[in-house]
Amino acid sequence: MTGGMRRGLTSYGDAQFSLFLRKAFIKAMGYSDDALERPIVGITNTYSEFNPCHATVPQLIAAVKRGVMLAGGLPMEFPTISIHESFAYPTSMYLRNLMALDTEEMIRAQPVDAVVLIGGCDKTIPAQLMAAASANVPSIVLPTGPMLTRTHRGERLGACTDCRRYWAKFRAGEVDQHEIDAVNARLAPTAGTCMVMGTASTIACMTEAMGMSLPGSATIPAVHAERLRLAEASGVSPKAFTNALTVLHAIGGSTNALIHVTAIAARRGVRIDLNSFDALGRKVPVLVDLKPSGQHYMEHLHDAGGLNAVLRELRSLLHLDASTVSGQTLEEVIAASEINPAQQVVRSVANPIFPSGGIAVLRGNLAPGGAVIKHSSATASLL
Repeated sequence: MTGGMRRGLTSYGDAQFSLFLRKAFIKAMGYSDDALERPIVGITNTYSEFNPCHATVPQLIAAVKRGVMLAGGLPMEFPTISIHESFAYPTSMYLRNLMALDTEEMIRAQPVDAVVLIGGCDKTIPAQLMAAASANVPSIVLPTGPMLTRTHRGERLGACTDCRRYWAKFRAGEVDQHEIDAVNARLAPTAGTCMVMGTASTIACMTEAMGMSLPGSATIPAVHAERLRLAEASGVSPKAFTNALTVLHAIGGSTNALIHVTAIAARRGVRIDLNSFDALGRKVPVLVDLKPSGQHYMEHLHDAGGLNAVLRELRSLLHLDASTVSGQTLEEVIAASEINPAQQVVRSVANPIFPSGGIAVLRGNLAPGGAVIKHSSATASLL
């Protein structure tokens, strides 16, 4: 056996001594010799009390551990950086790269045969996928999932589409202090990531489309027991990246996702070309009626069948032979998914929300190298 505790032994010039020393110290944690002979599955712990997107991580870790033990492995969690967009000074982008380095080196340094990457907030899953691509250890992503919604005066609210909208109203004197306080208390009513098609939801959908997370993982609400059951169950090709970019257009996803997927692909030696992305967007319509491009929220997309409902409509535009972490091809994943004929969140290709992809590429003297705009959610007068 070369895996488990024998994997990546510390360099003392004597492999047997390295293993002897490693076992001596790990037994201080209460592990038996029998447990230490099992394959080791690392689990990243990205919990932080500054990160409400990751509030359910301890429960997810417990569920993942159950699944690993049921499969005969030894689960071992380890901490990494935790990033939340609203609690990073001066900004969070540099922390993505720091987290990617942190996660990659923790995977490399420790004797893990595989790793479960648990994350949710905008920069987290991109950092984890960058790390997984470079560490070259079998990996699976478990998104924390979107939060649920609440209403204000009969209107359903969504973070963070309505955060700036209501703040603009307050600044303009259209709502008073009492009302803005009421909205503030209802914008993020549960744990989880933003429930609109912002960066976190976009990345979760693209990760599922790439085959790096289990079917259904992108849309199950964070506080549903279904996500814990998924957690218990819990090498990317150029085809997988093309599938992810196709989904990015079809869901009306975040422009930030293009930055992240470019970085992830670069770790695998794959180049994301802006011209090709633009050409793809002219073939792929926006199908998901979800804020900010539409009217609904992530919980409604989940009830409509999740990302599989989108993938089914996009079948003719996808590389269906791409593999996934479930062991199935994308075609097999789609074929095994349930169909909800009554749903009204995912449109057909013949009846899209927007006739072309959600993101357009712009060129001109202000951006000679190119720029992008999420035109599916832009005010019509801007276009």
